[in-house]
Amino acid sequence: MGYHHLALACQDIHAIHDFYEGVMGFELVKVEVGPVPEGGWAKHFFYRMEDDRKFIAFWELHDVPGMESMETNLSKAAGLPDQINHIAFDVADMDDLLRRKQQWLDAGLQVLEIDHNWCYSIYTRDPNDNTVEFCVTTDQFTTQDRDNALRALTATEPEFSPAPASIKLASSE
Repeated sequence: MGYHHLALACQDIHAIHDFYEGVMGFELVKVEVGPVPEGGWAKHFFYRMEDDRKFIAFWELHDVPGMESMETNLSKAAGLPDQINHIAFDVADMDDLLRRKQQWLDAGLQVLEIDHNWCYSIYTRDPNDNTVEFCVTTDQFTTQDRDNALRALTATEPEFSPAPASIKLASSE
């Protein structure tokens, strides 16, 4: 089972649209407009990702009491380090990941690339200042991985994972 959509508030729907449709390649397919129970009204924009069953959605709020200024960075809003809350999208293979990286670079974005030893990720920031990731799984999970994960559930002292195989920062400049 997957999820249907992730919904986030935004300050600037035009910047969101330019990023998620123009740069990410997701298609705006639906918008719902209606009142907000606390007052005011909102538009709820749905962007189709790779198929007709998975979406990322954004709320644009209008005249909602107390929402004149809001933090749209998920980690900052929760008082957490910036990398903790982020949005990770799956890609099928390394060719797709490299194509996505080039899309970001062509859009003038800075790209962080990390080989995590079991998956490979690229990261950038969206107009909400959230970390956005494309990730491809590059290894199979083993019985040892499962045993380590279960042991970590009750561990009170850290047993650090191996360091990433590589970390690279790229920009179009």
